Amino acid sequence: MEQRTNVTEFVLLGLTQSLQGQKILFVVFLLIYIVTMVDNLLIVVTVMVSPALGAPMYFFLGYLSFMDAVYSTTITPNMIIDLVHEKKTISFQACMSQLFIEHLFGGAEILLLVVMAYDRYVAICKPLHYLTIMNQRVCILLLLLAWVGGFLHSLVQLLLALNLPFCGPNVIDHFICDMYPLLKLACTDTFFIGLTVVANNGGICVVIFVLLLISYGVILHSLKKLSQEGKRKALSTCGSHITVVVLFFVPCIFIYVRPPSTLPIDKSLAVFYTVITPMLNPLIYTLRNAEMKSAMKKLWNRKRE
Repeated sequence: MEQRTNVTEFVLLGLTQSLQGQKILFVVFLLIYIVTMVDNLLIVVTVMVSPALGAPMYFFLGYLSFMDAVYSTTITPNMIIDLVHEKKTISFQACMSQLFIEHLFGGAEILLLVVMAYDRYVAICKPLHYLTIMNQRVCILLLLLAWVGGFLHSLVQLLLALNLPFCGPNVIDHFICDMYPLLKLACTDTFFIGLTVVANNGGICVVIFVLLLISYGVILHSLKKLSQEGKRKALSTCGSHITVVVLFFVPCIFIYVRPPSTLPIDKSLAVFYTVITPMLNPLIYTLRNAEMKSAMKKLWNRKRE
């Protein structure tokens, strides 16, 4: 596709223009990134080496942590580096790459959350057939579908962005390259492109969020058939999943389910689902999961021996 732009780089205004604020944010986000990487990679390693975590739920949880680690790495290191640079620039090619990878892993993660909800539905509502239905082949197929869905979603974003003409203004009032700030800089009527972005982002978020709420509603309704111990365990697991779903989807819906525009609060919400949520996900899953905590303790004790 022919690149119709005179712009070779973009200037990112970042989160704040205050030098003192930038120093504080540098320390805060560096600590958050370290915690995010350690926690998520610890889950990945624990799932890989622990025989006790062979259930499909942990297979998907391991890949969720992997996605969170890469998703965070796509955004957070650049943001940390920009906080100590006076001029925050990103090349056109790097901007498009960041846009594609961000939406690839974000889209795949959204679909993986759907897969994890289906896994919990089968485990709780059809326990006798769980291992038959969620066999290894099905798990791998569902994971591949999540990746393919994320790729198609991201490809649409990239093609729309590459088709935008940029004639001069190149200052993005954000800390990442995303569609709404880019639409604001384009020197053409972006109404129809904006509608496509709303459908490809906001529409998908709303539909999947509603489906997830319905599925967990069905799961919670079916808990009355379980024993008290079964109810406690299922509520703990589903509670973790629902918390992650709400943390991820609510900011995304607020940003993308509206006419294409940029608001001052968008940057704060973007920080939440691009930086904070990948850190919280592993904490939420491990703190409420006795098997995961036990496997991590065994792994730690094995390394100390």
